[in-house]
Amino acid sequence: MWTTISIILCALLMLAGLVGAFVPVLPGVPLAWAGLLIYAWVTGFERISILVVVIFFIVMVITVALDLLAPMLGAKKYRASKFGIIGAFLGFVVGIIFLGPPGIIIGPLAGAFLGELIAVRKPKQALGSALGTLVGFLVGALFKVIVILVMAGFFIASFF
Repeated sequence: MWTTISIILCALLMLAGLVGAFVPVLPGVPLAWAGLLIYAWVTGFERISILVVVIFFIVMVITVALDLLAPMLGAKKYRASKFGIIGAFLGFVVGIIFLGPPGIIIGPLAGAFLGELIAVRKPKQALGSALGTLVGFLVGALFKVIVILVMAGFFIASFF
């Protein structure tokens, strides 16, 4: 019975993790890792070993760190100001709330652009910085999705 519950819980946490790869309020990779940990623990670490859980914990910590840095690195590469970076974050939150999934792209782009304009940048330079911030966010999201899918692969493979 507990195994069945842990399978369902793990699958739900991994799905929530995939959503969390794009939605800032959900810690995507930590949710997926928690599901993997619960399943491994309930099955006595027979189907998924402690070593695999520890390796994915390390990958999770690295992913969380990169997730925080990716938009800033993208913005820095394109010479965004602090206003651009803050604008991208605020734009992302507002975009998700008011535009739903399209807000994932439109929000950070518009927010970074407006932030750069507030920082008294020329529109062309503001657009370049905004695109850099968006690229950083998208690269971070893609990395999170890949990590979660690899975890899900280990989860699924444990049934065979």
